[in-house]
Amino acid sequence: MLHSATMLPAFLLLFFMGTSIRLSETMSRDEKSKLRNQVLEMFDHAYQNYMDHAYPADELMPLTCRGRVRGLEPSRGDIDDALGKFSLTLIDTLDTLALLNKTVEFEAAVRRVVKDVRLDNDIVVSVFETNIRVLGGLLGGHSMAVMMKESGRMLWYQNELLHMAKDLGLRLLPAFNTSSGLPYPRVNLRYGVRGPETRTGTETDTCTACAGTIILEFAALSRFTGDPTFEAHARRALDFLWEKRQRNSNLVGTTINIHSGEWVRRDSGVGAGIDSYYEYLMKAYILLGDDQFLQRFNTHYASIMKYISQPPLLLDVHIHKPLLPARTWMDSLLAFFPGLQVLKGDIRPAIETHEMLYQVTKKHNFLPEAFTTDFRVHWAQHPLRPEFAESTYFLYKATRDPYYLEVGRSVLENLNRFARVPCGFAAMKDVRTGSHEDRMDSFFLAEMFKYLFLLFAEEEDLPFNVEDYIFTTEAHLLPLSLSTASNSQAPPVVNNMAGEELDDSNFEWTCPNTRLLFPDPAYPRNLREPIRSAVDKSCPRPTTHREPGMGRPPLRAQDFMANNPEHLELLRRMGVSLIHLKDGRVQLVQHATQAVSAVAAEDGMRFMQEMMELSSQQQKEQLPPRAVQIVSHPFFGRVVLTAGPAQFGLDLSKSSSGVRGFVTVAEPYNGCSELSNSEIVAGRIALLQRGQCMFAEKARHIQKAGAIGGIVIDDNEGSSSDTAPLFQMAGDGRNTDDVTLPLLFLFHKEGNILLEALKEYKEVEVLLSDKARDRGTDGAEEEDCSTEEKDHSSSTSSEPVDQSQVTTQEQTAGVGQDAVQPVEGLGSYIPVDVGEEPAVDGDSGSQSMDSLMADWQEDLEAFKQMEKDEL
Repeated sequence: MLHSATMLPAFLLLFFMGTSIRLSETMSRDEKSKLRNQVLEMFDHAYQNYMDHAYPADELMPLTCRGRVRGLEPSRGDIDDALGKFSLTLIDTLDTLALLNKTVEFEAAVRRVVKDVRLDNDIVVSVFETNIRVLGGLLGGHSMAVMMKESGRMLWYQNELLHMAKDLGLRLLPAFNTSSGLPYPRVNLRYGVRGPETRTGTETDTCTACAGTIILEFAALSRFTGDPTFEAHARRALDFLWEKRQRNSNLVGTTINIHSGEWVRRDSGVGAGIDSYYEYLMKAYILLGDDQFLQRFNTHYASIMKYISQPPLLLDVHIHKPLLPARTWMDSLLAFFPGLQVLKGDIRPAIETHEMLYQVTKKHNFLPEAFTTDFRVHWAQHPLRPEFAESTYFLYKATRDPYYLEVGRSVLENLNRFARVPCGFAAMKDVRTGSHEDRMDSFFLAEMFKYLFLLFAEEEDLPFNVEDYIFTTEAHLLPLSLSTASNSQAPPVVNNMAGEELDDSNFEWTCPNTRLLFPDPAYPRNLREPIRSAVDKSCPRPTTHREPGMGRPPLRAQDFMANNPEHLELLRRMGVSLIHLKDGRVQLVQHATQAVSAVAAEDGMRFMQEMMELSSQQQKEQLPPRAVQIVSHPFFGRVVLTAGPAQFGLDLSKSSSGVRGFVTVAEPYNGCSELSNSEIVAGRIALLQRGQCMFAEKARHIQKAGAIGGIVIDDNEGSSSDTAPLFQMAGDGRNTDDVTLPLLFLFHKEGNILLEALKEYKEVEVLLSDKARDRGTDGAEEEDCSTEEKDHSSSTSSEPVDQSQVTTQEQTAGVGQDAVQPVEGLGSYIPVDVGEEPAVDGDSGSQSMDSLMADWQEDLEAFKQMEKDEL
């Protein structure tokens, strides 16, 4: 890990590169109108497919064209806690329908929700997700219904959505029954949190955002109903988080114990796990007019800009030692932050960070779930998140720079080209290959289309003045008039830190008038230019004042010998220790604070970086995932399945066009003997079932039959690339140069999509390639800079050390632990044997999938934590 505070800014600036879209002229009203209409058409495509194929289920599965019902589909873990059998997507979309002028559909949707949705379900749900999506959706829908009733429509409406919102609020309240006031992360909608029938209430930890993203919805509910209970509980949770902030850095951690208030994860940033806590402090001030919220936000914001902001990057730090970075990658949820900075009035860093995010988007078509400081993929998924579009809209509102309209156009185009499928829009399983995931989250309809429509809309296109409302973190609309609404009595003050006074020196009393900020339209452009044009230069090395014993050039990773006493002494001076693991590998751990000097710590940082680069070179020998793209009617390339490669046969990465052909099922299906239907297989891509013989043997049989390619489908029912890492199909121990066709592997779920398409349409044509080809255009290939680099790892062996098997890892700084423990969110080892499929196509072999999964477990857990924090 990289732990030199003095080197950090230079290290980060080293990676800025890339080009920008051509500086645009002012976009014409006709062009904006076309884009606005395109947004409406895309919304209709997503919404109507949900209603046709999924309702009343919570979400649409756009690849299989059916609804996702919790308990009927394989569990996805914490992410499924958002599903409560309450027609989530419909409720989340209510105020989007109203904003997009779809009044007939809105009224019909309200009637459906009132008639069909029941909240008394024996099901455990996320308090955070249910609050922002369902409670927020009901309140936003109620606000829109009241507005329409006042204008003479929906005269039948009698606050039914508000009654449902209060019912739901009461069902969430038991989660707040803790000594701290922080809510349990989950609640049973029927039984609460106590008792064996609830199946919850045993959790001890929650994320900061989970506990701190309640105030807008609960305060609105209190003020709509006149019941102060909800607002009081939300305020108490915020008071407790404020009290538990780290007093020196004024930062909060990512995860907190709901009973003791101890920080469980002490890393602090503006992305997953914390993001909307900061957002709600600012927006609570705007909605409720309470000065205390603004003071707290300003205090936190000053620390964010002092420690976390490394313009234009935003990197997590440790709350107790905020000059030490906690990781060298960023997650996509921080893309909301430039929009929040616009609300704050701090436009310069908003422009800079947004431009950095746009450069990442240009390289990968979408923001990967996590990416490194040199814009490479860290986690390749993209679940169609709206945060980048949100910040784009707010920056356009603040600057009126048409550049942001062009950015919005690129968002639209990428959604249509890469995510659109016949039954909606599918999340990206891997932005590198363009493969899809059978998932369309409710926030896609709730947020993405709101912000894109507002970006291209003129004032006369809007059914109401959006300046009269505030957007929640789920983009639900709450009227600012609530600031003067009575909630029957003043909310009780709990944990309010007696004697605390407002500190005027750290208090900005007014929000900016953005219409007066930019008399010079070139101002935003001038801020973007350095980010786009910065070049990749080496970090300057200190040449003087080296510590005793460090006068010579520092130890290079490629020269390191684990049995060389002089090398071990040099490592010690650089704060790097070597640990021999039970399995024969050695692990390198850097403690920058244990180096003999700042210069030595810097040398240690460089050594660790070199070691990771050497390990990464070893990793590059492994093959990345491949894509199976269904190109025939009615898919036309819009369904892409993630496939595993083979270590033999045609290398698709060296084929400019891939292999295209119609698929047919081999007979026998296992492909373990000569095919009986070779006349049908000839000239086609053969579908095979895994098992009973080796992969290479299957490939030889279909090649002899004249096939041009093969796809092996897993025989383990329920397996999916959603829940298991891909692997490479190994040879049979013999020379496999005779195999010249490409062979790919699909898990059972993805393979079943292909088989079902073949069953329904008889003739199905696919493209086997290294990544999905552009749908609808023949444009040049994008620059490929998505090689995945982990900042944490490499596995290792003996002396002299094989650099492909050195594990580099960082000790949790500032926690006070002596033992080496992986930092959650950083992961542990790069599994150097990720491509080694067992030698026999079955359960036997040199390495089992269980072993491979164990190697990946910590990084998977970090990703799950991110999804738990915000999904």
